[in-house]
Amino acid sequence: MNDHTSIEEAFRLTERQKSALKKLGIATIEDLLLHFPYRYENPADFKWIKDVSAGESVRVWGKVTKIDYEKTWKKKMNIAYATVEDTTGRIKLVWFRQPYIAKMLPEGSCAIFAGKISVRKGALYLANPLYEIVPCSIIPQFSSVAPAQRLLPLYPTSEGISSLWFQKTIQKVLSRFVALRDLPDPIPQEILRAYHLPDRAVSLRLIHRPKNLAHAEAAKKRFAFEEVFALQLSRLAQKEMVKQNPSFTLANAKEYAEEFERLLPFLLTKAQQRAISDIIRDFESNVPMNRLLEGDVGSGKTAVAACASYIVARNRMQAVYMAPTEILARQHFEGLCKLFAHSNLTLALLTSSQCEKFPSKVDPHRSTHIARAQALRWFNEGVVHILIGTHAIIQKRVSFKNLALAMVDEQHRFGVFQRAALRTKNPKIPHFLSMSATPIPRTLTLAIYADLDLTLLDELPEGRKPIETALVRPADRKKTYEFIRERLAAGEQAFVICPRIEEPEETDRATIEMKSVKAEYAKLKKEIFPEFAIALMHGKLAPKEKEAAMKEFQNKKANIMVSTSVVEVGVDVPNATIIIIEGAERFGLAQLHQFRGRVGRSDKQSYCFVVPTKYSAPVFRRLKALIEAKNGFELAEYDLQFRGAGELAGSQQWGFSDIGMEALKNIKMVEAARHEAKKLIESKTLGRYPLLQDKINRLSTQPIHLE
Repeated sequence: MNDHTSIEEAFRLTERQKSALKKLGIATIEDLLLHFPYRYENPADFKWIKDVSAGESVRVWGKVTKIDYEKTWKKKMNIAYATVEDTTGRIKLVWFRQPYIAKMLPEGSCAIFAGKISVRKGALYLANPLYEIVPCSIIPQFSSVAPAQRLLPLYPTSEGISSLWFQKTIQKVLSRFVALRDLPDPIPQEILRAYHLPDRAVSLRLIHRPKNLAHAEAAKKRFAFEEVFALQLSRLAQKEMVKQNPSFTLANAKEYAEEFERLLPFLLTKAQQRAISDIIRDFESNVPMNRLLEGDVGSGKTAVAACASYIVARNRMQAVYMAPTEILARQHFEGLCKLFAHSNLTLALLTSSQCEKFPSKVDPHRSTHIARAQALRWFNEGVVHILIGTHAIIQKRVSFKNLALAMVDEQHRFGVFQRAALRTKNPKIPHFLSMSATPIPRTLTLAIYADLDLTLLDELPEGRKPIETALVRPADRKKTYEFIRERLAAGEQAFVICPRIEEPEETDRATIEMKSVKAEYAKLKKEIFPEFAIALMHGKLAPKEKEAAMKEFQNKKANIMVSTSVVEVGVDVPNATIIIIEGAERFGLAQLHQFRGRVGRSDKQSYCFVVPTKYSAPVFRRLKALIEAKNGFELAEYDLQFRGAGELAGSQQWGFSDIGMEALKNIKMVEAARHEAKKLIESKTLGRYPLLQDKINRLSTQPIHLE
């Protein structure tokens, strides 16, 4: 057996296990050894059920042997109750006003429960305990637990394979793999010594067989450094390659920026002015701009991008602006058409379903639909100065005469291949401006975007009021609806966000309470707000239906829009002052913050109501952060600090492990990795380390998505 041995050669596997390992990206012994625990359980932290006593706060683990719910006759209160047992006894659990828990914890499931022991009629019970479902295999037998027992590693799993299988199989590999000490290490030895990091072989034993948490943390630190270091090298190498190629030098950039500012019906913030100055400085050099414009929702990134495109167009060159959705692309197109109505510039919109040009030959102040073949000729001939569109822009048939600026909005929604495709549209590398409203902590920015210069928009336009955010419990729903009714009657509008489009044919505990837009639309229209007009929006609608629904809402013909996450980014309806997010725990914090940014876009007071369908400690902790955070950047730092393994990023998304993501909490580690990566790139000695080069090559071919 060696690190390249196939798992199927080394172990007898069922078809379900083979399928599960494939989903997890595990094919070789090395892949298996690099499948790290996401956390550890210490049996000493738990109490046996037989040892609990009234009044104490405890953690117990056990199997659910009975669960149900009922409504009390006198108080009309819904109560869920369960019986849980371990090998020493059983105890009753009670949840008041949380009947759905009976569907979340089926009989036979195992979980960790935390709460305070109460007494009723001489019987002990846990009242409203928090819970976390865990594999039954980790629950120890009474006779087997001793105070000195090792920590139990819990591994990420997939259907058909358990955490216990990983525990046993990895222990077999560690026992049988005599050549483990000879495993090649991609990190140069001098760097390991400089930062007191254990080598790869020692770290593998520490992370899978830790005697204590300190051992596990030391191993995590080493593997985290490896991933951040490799990512830094990959990004810095790309940056050096870009610098070696000249780009377009744009004349009179400052003069044209002042011209643009006079077109605006509002004053730019100081942060926007700084961002435009950064872009002008890049334009005046012949080195391709490679800049990330990061700003909170509503901070005015679009105005900065519009200024950059205006400077390019006034130089009689071309700019493209790629947005992640048709709704957002059309909104930007219409906004720029209005802004540049008297500027003698030609703009076009290109999506998978339509193509439009502004100004039209019929009316120079309106856009008109044009044939795709004609549009492609105009792009190629340089007739169109600014092109706004979706992924349709990066099709092979789309080419340009002199593309000087490529812009990507909500850049985290695109992969590196898609972003790179924009840069290959003509022989000379265009300037590149990437934008994101998803709040990214400084450490994450340093690690992932080492190839980008960073401009931060940390200021909101004058007159904007902080959005009031509140958690809505089941008992508060009626009161919330009445408040919304008052605001709608006053002429304001509301968004209602749901996690899915339709009700599933079969429900399970993960989806039983998750609302769909179709069902919620019907309920609100018939039962809750029959007096108001309601629009429906979701991803399965045809482009024309989406456009019609959006126009209806923007023109105030609809009071409420019920939608999935398709309105997450960029949608600008200043009259919308209320947003309800159903199933809030189904979305990440950054996504929830984006949703909240759909309101608060005028001088009116706006409100965000967060409605979870399940209540547990992690859910409350995350939603509390959303409510208390003053801005997106503060929220992002919280998210990075507290999100559990598998939530922030995973191998399915971009090949950077959760342990690597954990490292980004440590700014010193990221800066150390960056320092060492810069030394290697500048000294041109990377070629001495083939294993490191191979790791970098793999990283550079993987798309990055943060959602």
